[in-house]
Amino acid sequence: MAARTPLTRDRIVAAAAQVADDGGLGAVSMRNVGKQLGVEAMSLYHHVANKEALVDELVEWVYHKLYYPQPDQPWREQMRRRAEVAREVLLTHPWFLGLIESRRRPGPAVLGYHESVLACLRTNGFTVAAAAHAFSVLDAYVFGFVLTELSLPIQEPHDVGEMADEMALDPAAFPYLVEMMTQYVMAQDYTYAGAEFAHGLDLILDAVQRQRGV
Repeated sequence: MAARTPLTRDRIVAAAAQVADDGGLGAVSMRNVGKQLGVEAMSLYHHVANKEALVDELVEWVYHKLYYPQPDQPWREQMRRRAEVAREVLLTHPWFLGLIESRRRPGPAVLGYHESVLACLRTNGFTVAAAAHAFSVLDAYVFGFVLTELSLPIQEPHDVGEMADEMALDPAAFPYLVEMMTQYVMAQDYTYAGAEFAHGLDLILDAVQRQRGV
């Protein structure tokens, strides 16, 4: 009989992430994580104190996947990369949206991430206040964009035409909606993220640029 792979904290956290990916954060329990690993829930307590500690570990696990800006690099390209990676990670693990900035005792990955963002901004000429504002508005944009992206009924270009047919908008009643749909959305291979994420990010980065020394 092959020896069972020993339990470790890393294996438990990875299993918890898989449970969350499959069923959402609400599905994460010591029992379900144990089932994912093929062990009894009690076995987990030798490595993780309780569910709250496990959630803390999950937060750390996701933060390790984010992009940590480099303070010796130009701030704009670093903030762009940070936003792009954050969007990718959140789309892969949407349950994490409810956990960001939620922990009263942030771990080293969380603290290190925040420090790296602020270090990049401050060493590139941002005042303390401007760095705080930039951090906040960029995160708010990414998190809100992902929430919208996840809930949209159109994901692929062909979805647009189908939705337009179903809506059957009257041009007389909704002239500007029809105009946007026909002249912008349906005039290209439209996807929400493809058309809007980079454009919106540029608008915010432009505004941040103007405020960096204020």
